[in-house]
Amino acid sequence: MNIIIALLVFTVIIVLHEMGHFLLAKKNGVGVTEFSVGMGPRLITLVKTDQGMSCKLLANTKYCESREDWENKTKYSWKLLPIGGSCMMVGEDEVNEAPDSFQKAGIWARISIIAAGPVFNFISAFIFAIILIANVGYNPSEITYVKEGSPAAEAGLQEGDRITEINGDSISIGKDYDVYFNLHVIGDEPLHIKYVTSEGEKKEVDVDPNYSYYRLGYSYGSSDEGAKGIVITAIEKDSPMDQAGVKVGDTVTAFNGIAIQEAKDMEEYLAKNPLTGEEITLTYQREKESKTVKLTPYYATVKSLQISMGKYEKGNVLQVVKYGASEIRFWIESTLKSLGMMIRGKVSKDDVSGVVGIVDMIGTTVDASKTAFTTFLNLLNIAILLSANLGVMNLIPFPALDGGRLIFLFIELFRGKPVDQEKEGIVHLVGIVLLMALMIFVTYNDIARIIGG
Repeated sequence: MNIIIALLVFTVIIVLHEMGHFLLAKKNGVGVTEFSVGMGPRLITLVKTDQGMSCKLLANTKYCESREDWENKTKYSWKLLPIGGSCMMVGEDEVNEAPDSFQKAGIWARISIIAAGPVFNFISAFIFAIILIANVGYNPSEITYVKEGSPAAEAGLQEGDRITEINGDSISIGKDYDVYFNLHVIGDEPLHIKYVTSEGEKKEVDVDPNYSYYRLGYSYGSSDEGAKGIVITAIEKDSPMDQAGVKVGDTVTAFNGIAIQEAKDMEEYLAKNPLTGEEITLTYQREKESKTVKLTPYYATVKSLQISMGKYEKGNVLQVVKYGASEIRFWIESTLKSLGMMIRGKVSKDDVSGVVGIVDMIGTTVDASKTAFTTFLNLLNIAILLSANLGVMNLIPFPALDGGRLIFLFIELFRGKPVDQEKEGIVHLVGIVLLMALMIFVTYNDIARIIGG
């Protein structure tokens, strides 16, 4: 079931991308031979003919070509496999002298058609973000927890302060803080932080990023509304939690015999009873089964300010739109910074996921969601990530991608004549081969990681 849900999420995002190409092609008079949802054999095909709407079940290619009333008409097809979709335009990848050929359209028309796919991904991600924020609220960069004795606490940061900048990088939502530590190489030098106090006073401070303490190697978040306990959201490899068999999605219900009903309970308990090298008892629930394990914290130095920004606030229409835009900006910047780290060799192969890895992530998310509505909201959050990611990745100036096609169009714009279509086709073919090789490598890596994990 999780695989089907994941494929449907992929399909929605890809179809929206292809819808961008489709609408701009129609607007600019470029013929679309077929717009399809899914892949493989056609299940249902609709065609608007001169005599009215025509419908055919299981229409194969030979049948489509034999229908004279379908000639030069757009076929709208629902295909067997719920994986992606496509928009096939007249003369897109071949020489075609028809007046509605893609190659016959003006240069700016062709640029707009190709760019429309990624743009529609950004627009759909923005709409998804507005729906999500309208339901769960926005996440301001306001500190909700400062660990006692941490460098942040010693520097004077307090609950209620709102961080606005770290080492020159703007921080406008809570996620910006997380991505800063995930996508920057943090050294031993102090971090220069600008913030606004709860009284509205602007301040600046230098904070040591190194913090040594006993830890278990996990992250957690609040359970679904009405549910008791805290949900494990991440587990570090080879950490005490990992070695004990605890998994992402498990719900912690007790810590050393003390009941944990919400995140605040855990924070208060650890504030009064800091971890030491002594063994602790953890009780957690997986599905309907309760389990108890013994764990021994280990002492380590990490790059962390030991603060949290877990506050979510419901906002008015303007705030929902504002933070919806901030959410998209966040994911676009995260994708670009991740690509930069990959290029510089700062990301290992285990940090890169393909379709299989994303399907596994979606499956884990679905399993960790307690209600249908929470599942919907969590999938919406993933859809925002994937939509923004697809938009950015397609704009990369690499052959076969939209960005690569745009490069050839801009070359044509500046030189006044198009690049030889046959030569361009060879370049895109090479790009497809390289992308397929990368896809095979990433898929193999995903499967190996999942089996090994």
